[in-house]
Amino acid sequence: MAQEPGQISSNGRKVTITAIAQAAGVSVPTVSRVVNGRSDVAPETRAKVEDLLRQHGYRRRTSAPGDRAALLDLVFNDLDSPWAVEIIRGVEDVAHAAGVGTVVSAIHGRAGSARQWMKNLRDRASDGVILVTSVLEPVLHEELRRLNVPIVVVDPAGSPTLEAPTVGATNWAGGMAATEHLLSLGHRRIGFIAGPTRLLCSRARLDGYRAALEGAGIPVDDALIVPGDFYHASGSTGASALLDLRKPPTAVFAASDQMALGAIEALRRRGLRVPEDMSVVGFDDLPEVRWLSPPLTTVRQPLTEMGKVAARTVLRLARGEELDSPRLELATELVVRASTAARA
Repeated sequence: MAQEPGQISSNGRKVTITAIAQAAGVSVPTVSRVVNGRSDVAPETRAKVEDLLRQHGYRRRTSAPGDRAALLDLVFNDLDSPWAVEIIRGVEDVAHAAGVGTVVSAIHGRAGSARQWMKNLRDRASDGVILVTSVLEPVLHEELRRLNVPIVVVDPAGSPTLEAPTVGATNWAGGMAATEHLLSLGHRRIGFIAGPTRLLCSRARLDGYRAALEGAGIPVDDALIVPGDFYHASGSTGASALLDLRKPPTAVFAASDQMALGAIEALRRRGLRVPEDMSVVGFDDLPEVRWLSPPLTTVRQPLTEMGKVAARTVLRLARGEELDSPRLELATELVVRASTAARA
């Protein structure tokens, strides 16, 4: 059970570990580790915190020895995407090996849910936060900074507004590789179903698509770029819009595997075959896409490894270690399967 941040001092006044952390110039998790007798605190830091605890008469609530588990908070906007499961798997692998628990939360884009999560975070004195969401209000960003809890942002749905180390993938290179693959097969009218424009990863994939076309001397036709949101329905809607053009594309690059699946369904409803009538490329390489008929050509995003790197990074921050770089990008890889073929 997590140590509550507020306890009763010897003079009857409530003292919080947040106040102690601010006075010591350290994070709340560091004070919590000192209070709970954990060894992973530098001696000089421990001495400073213990001195402040004595000055303020802080008395820990009576409890069984070692009752506070080390915890990481992993926060998503939603959990209804298969790539969320891959990130959770990576974080959990590292956390389990380190003897750290993982608290997974979904805030569903609602301010109330985000505020409730923040309250829970304060109560359980988490050792670190991994954010895979872009919808935290500015006031909550400020609260995270005030708590001085180590934070890492994973950027498939990450936010550039919070100053924190980030872990991502080479989205621009992946977008370019997917488009160049279709160009190598002779396709010249290539449709693109984009992700949410507010996300850096979406814009990078679109920029990679544009760069590949420009590199091949093919003008970018904005009519071939349709909006999406990374989910199935928008892939279906986007593919339908492309098929309704006076001159439809011969290939489609969807900025996520789920949108690629929606696009394939739209093509089948029109009686079109993949890849004989239209080639389709996705982005992510979710586990199920290799079992499609035909198996999906896609850009592999190392989601599980991104989760592992994020967990290792936030644990390093919690230990007070310096990072080699505030931004890490893991390589994407084009995986060619049977959903793409030479232009008919």
